[in-house]
Amino acid sequence: MSSLGFLRSLRKDNRQFAVIGLGRFGRAVCTTFHKLGYEVLGTDISEKSVSQVLTEQIVSHAVQLDSTQPAALKEAGIFEFDTVIIAIGNYIQESIVTTLNVKEAGVPHVVAKASSEIHGKLLQKVGADHVVYPEFEAGCALARSLTKPNILDRFDLDPDNSIVELIVPDVFHGKTITELQFRTRYGLNLIAVSHDGKFEINPDPKKQLQQGSAMVVIGCNKDINRLPI
Repeated sequence: MSSLGFLRSLRKDNRQFAVIGLGRFGRAVCTTFHKLGYEVLGTDISEKSVSQVLTEQIVSHAVQLDSTQPAALKEAGIFEFDTVIIAIGNYIQESIVTTLNVKEAGVPHVVAKASSEIHGKLLQKVGADHVVYPEFEAGCALARSLTKPNILDRFDLDPDNSIVELIVPDVFHGKTITELQFRTRYGLNLIAVSHDGKFEINPDPKKQLQQGSAMVVIGCNKDINRLPI
C-alpha cells in the first residue's frame, strides 16, 4: 500500500494506538502520541523498558509481554486496536513474527519499523500496511542539512518533487517576489515567506524578501537545487 493510500485508510476518529517495542524509536512515537492527546498502550519484552515509559508518563498503559506469542498479544488487548506500530526494528525475526501475529488477528492498520530494505520487504510480505526506515530517513536528512545548511526543512512529495523551507539567500535580499521571477527563472512556486517569526501564505508579489528570514517553495528537486543556496 502506498503512503497516500495508507494514510487515507486511517480512521480520523481513532484516539487509541498500540506501540510494540519501547526502544528509542518506540518511545519517541509514544511521546508524540501522548503530547497530542492520544491514548497509547506500550509493550515490550523488557520489564525495564516498560517501567521506564510508565515513569516518564508517556503512555496510558504499558505491559510486559513477548509479542511473538499471539496469546500474550490477545490477552493485552492488542488485537482490539485499529492501529498498531511495531517498533522492534533491530530484532528482525521478532519483528516479522509480531507483524504476522497482529495482521492474522485482523488489526486493520499495522506500521512496522525496518532496519534494512530486505527487512522491509519481508515485513510487507507478512502483511505490514506501512513500513518506515527511521535510520535511513535520519541519515538522508543529516546529509542534506550538512550539504545544504540553508535548507531548514524538507517534505518530499515524491522522488522528484518537494516542498522546502529555506533561509532567504543573500542575493535575494531587498528584491521583490516579482523581480525574482521564481517561476520563470527557477520553475518554482513561492508559497510562503516569514515575517516577525510568522509565515505569510501566498505573499504579495510586491513584498521584498529580507536576509535571514525564511521562505517556502514547491517544485522539482532539480530546480530547487538551482537556487543560490
